[in-house]
Amino acid sequence: MKVQFNFRSAVIEIICMLYVLLFVYAATSKLLDFQHFKIELGQSPLLSAFAEWIAVLVPAAEYITCLLLIIPRFRLTGLFLAYGLMVMFTVYIFIILNYTSFVPCSCGGVLEKLDWKSHMIFNLVFVCLAVLGILLHVRRNKMNGHQIKRVKIIRAFSAVTVCGICIVSILFIISENIIHYHNKLTRRFPQTPIQQEAVADLKLNSFYIAGVDDSHVYLGNTTAPLLVTTLNTRLFKTDEKMIDLARKDLPFRAVKISVQSPYFFVTDGTIPVVFRGRIQEWKAKLVFIGGEYFTTALALDSLTVAVVTNNSKTGDNVLGTITVGKNGKTILNPLILQKQVDGVFDTDGHLLYSKAMDKVVFLYYYRNQFTIADKSLKITDKGTTIDTITKAQLNIVRDKKHHQRKFSSPPLFVNKNCSLYRNLLFVNSAIPGRYEDDRIWKEASIIDVYNLNDKSYLMSFCIYNLEGKKMKSFTVLDDKIYVLVGTKIIRYKIGMKITSKYITKDK
Repeated sequence: MKVQFNFRSAVIEIICMLYVLLFVYAATSKLLDFQHFKIELGQSPLLSAFAEWIAVLVPAAEYITCLLLIIPRFRLTGLFLAYGLMVMFTVYIFIILNYTSFVPCSCGGVLEKLDWKSHMIFNLVFVCLAVLGILLHVRRNKMNGHQIKRVKIIRAFSAVTVCGICIVSILFIISENIIHYHNKLTRRFPQTPIQQEAVADLKLNSFYIAGVDDSHVYLGNTTAPLLVTTLNTRLFKTDEKMIDLARKDLPFRAVKISVQSPYFFVTDGTIPVVFRGRIQEWKAKLVFIGGEYFTTALALDSLTVAVVTNNSKTGDNVLGTITVGKNGKTILNPLILQKQVDGVFDTDGHLLYSKAMDKVVFLYYYRNQFTIADKSLKITDKGTTIDTITKAQLNIVRDKKHHQRKFSSPPLFVNKNCSLYRNLLFVNSAIPGRYEDDRIWKEASIIDVYNLNDKSYLMSFCIYNLEGKKMKSFTVLDDKIYVLVGTKIIRYKIGMKITSKYITKDK
């Protein structure tokens, strides 16, 4: 009996020391690079919303467990706590592998080389060791006259197991709800949601994307306002045309080309005029002249153009639609653009249209808000991005001599660029998140993806700088992103993590 007793004691000591080594190493490595550990938790698809306090709680629990395992009097409590922690870590990995939208990178430290499945097996081994240690400890106490009823042990195992599973599962459910619907600038970056497929040098940095369709990319040029350059999907130049306008005698100052295949539009809000033609000919007829001046124009279909114009009485920005042709009319809705500071600069933004949803979307430059309306400009919904800036932070002064309003300091951009395809809104944010490395913002542009069906945040990804230059603009079509960076145009393929969220059919 004496030999058996010594053997049990030795096994218990070995199990306890293995746990002490594991937890001391794990907790210390977390604290030595605490900021990186918080960033990893912030990028977790499971615990993003609770990264701040979990980053402190986990190392503390690991140190406390080690202390209990070292002190003989509290060793059984320490083994149960170690068992509970390993159960929670194992459930965490199980949920990541089976129920989350993406699988993050593996943990650092001694387990850095293990993938998630190997890590789960490692955890299960330590779960079994904890069970063995508890059973041997109870058996040894029984032989020393300190009997613990089997029912109590079973109840303890059941309670710890159920609590461990429930804690992680509840945190997952709550975190998912917070991240997708009540997010306060915590981004998630799944692995490789986009991949570069092609790049071409345009030789000039004055191009802008006028439109895309299934087989072509159409580029306008700010230095040659009526020149259209056509690329195929492999980004090879296939055509270059000068648009032939029906009226060339007008005082053009702000010509913009917009392609909605098979039509293209030429607009200039300083006159104001709208020309329309077919891309097969690149000849444009005058379909609208006069009426409200506008600063932004977006073709919704062959007959309707959405514009941002000014209220004739107050001077505030107003969203409107122009129906072109013989029976043309203009509809204005002053309720869509909400004034906060001056009604002009504070209501600047991006005008977008989804053919699949048949909705107009206006996303503000300087605040985290967007408005959704139908083509008759009836507001159907409103939403916010994950950025926390709800009011435009602008410093505006009046230049009395020139009768102008100007920025007295550079404005704080919130939403720099964006694109809308089907029900997904892609936003190039200008505001860093809570758990993000500063180097990312120096080396890349961050794109946040939102589902307009339920106004939820989905995920984020990076478009990295090219030759030290940041992305200038981008547009999305199905599983492709076309990006302008300096003099280059790049095509990326979008992965299933994003495209699986598209609604299926155009209306």
